[in-house]
Amino acid sequence: MDFISNLALGFSVALAAQNILFCFVGVLGGTLVGVLPGVGPLATIAILLPVTFSMAPDSALIMLAGIYYGAQYGGSTTAILLNLPGEASSAVTTLDGYQMARRGRAGAALATAALSSFFAGTVATIIVAIFAAPLTQVAMAFRPPSYFSLMVLGLVASVVLAHGSVPKAIAMVLLGLLLGIIGTDIYTGTTRLDMGMLELADGVNFVALAIGLFGIAEILRNLENPESREVLKGRVEGLWLSLHDFRRIAMPSLRGTAIGSALGILPGGGAMLASFAAYIVEKKVSKNRDEMGRGAIEGVAAPESANNAGSQTAFIPMLTLGLPSNAVMALMIGAMIIQGVQPGPDIILKQPDMFWGLIVSMWIGNLMLVLLNLPLVGLWVRFLTVPYPVLVVAVMAFSAVGIYSASGTLFSMYELGFFGLLGYVFMRLGCEPAPLILGFILGPMMEEQLRRSMLMSRGDPTVFLTEPISLSFLIVALAALLLMTAPAIARRREEAFSEE
Repeated sequence: MDFISNLALGFSVALAAQNILFCFVGVLGGTLVGVLPGVGPLATIAILLPVTFSMAPDSALIMLAGIYYGAQYGGSTTAILLNLPGEASSAVTTLDGYQMARRGRAGAALATAALSSFFAGTVATIIVAIFAAPLTQVAMAFRPPSYFSLMVLGLVASVVLAHGSVPKAIAMVLLGLLLGIIGTDIYTGTTRLDMGMLELADGVNFVALAIGLFGIAEILRNLENPESREVLKGRVEGLWLSLHDFRRIAMPSLRGTAIGSALGILPGGGAMLASFAAYIVEKKVSKNRDEMGRGAIEGVAAPESANNAGSQTAFIPMLTLGLPSNAVMALMIGAMIIQGVQPGPDIILKQPDMFWGLIVSMWIGNLMLVLLNLPLVGLWVRFLTVPYPVLVVAVMAFSAVGIYSASGTLFSMYELGFFGLLGYVFMRLGCEPAPLILGFILGPMMEEQLRRSMLMSRGDPTVFLTEPISLSFLIVALAALLLMTAPAIARRREEAFSEE
């Protein structure tokens, strides 16, 4: 009965007029940035953070979540029609989706992507609703040493699953931790690492950091390589599947949903890892695996269901433990902190309306996306003809105005420029910024839990080893680090990311 009453509470919040509006704005914006190559959900959520300052917390989170899973839908449109993924998690969809489009089955490929995503989104929403509350009860039993060790495990996982060099990923985590502790010490009241600048007394501006590293840096990188877009000619027709098509996508969609739901929960996982894993599995087990890569409908259904399921189950650790599983979830936690909401298991008890409203809004948002994607596909195709320089100017101006209106200080503009250039340098050096943002968000939380643990144990560091839950997390983290350094695992990891 609790489950039913919780869903009823969620529907009452999600169906409020303003939340329906913000959910629609989120999924529409997410679809748009997914369609337009070069402006991903990470950059968009970072850029839109200042807009959420004046919104209610539940409306802000509903809109930002809509952008995230909406981009998974939108990315498939360009992947199928242009052979150019609008979003990284849709990259594998190009293999079969574009081949289907070249054979005159663009409508069937788009319908497969939309229906598979809707199915996966519905199942993933139910999974989040079922498991979030029990996991929250488990998390309530955690003490400070357990939380500290859990965050250590989260940072190790972000290193293991980061692209490229492991030492670079570790360096990015450490830099994020360092940036996160700049400002005033909450226990002693003294400032630290502020280099004598009063503007840094409250710490580094999170919004400037996020927009700079993900928004401005991404734009600078895209300007370096102006792309030519060749939009598919002719009308997209046949936006309905035959019975034979439904039979062929049923099992791939189920398998993709299961894989995406599982991988989305893992720290460092999420939509992109899920879509590649689902495609690889489908190539091994599908009855029509000989057609994979040459226009097989299974090659669209599996990754599209996986990336949407993964993007939604990624909310489970964020909502229940306050632990971001990827950079997008780190931005979501940043948005919650800005709104005065402390992420963690207390949310479900202290703000159940926001918690269940967000979960139910995911299903409503997925329904909106099916209605948006199929009938409006012609509109999305026309958006692809917008010149990228026009978008750049609009996005840069929007970012600058947004951050200045939120902070009201010129210093935040300097921070924006600094982190934008720093993010661009990181990209050129092959350093992924996602571990940095995770370290930045988790750094102050880890420090707080570390200090509480030390106070609780009267300065005895063995408390992290004597508490069973904490010890378990540390053992898993150590095992992950050791496995990563094993030559065979390291080689396989490089091969997996080179395939992406």
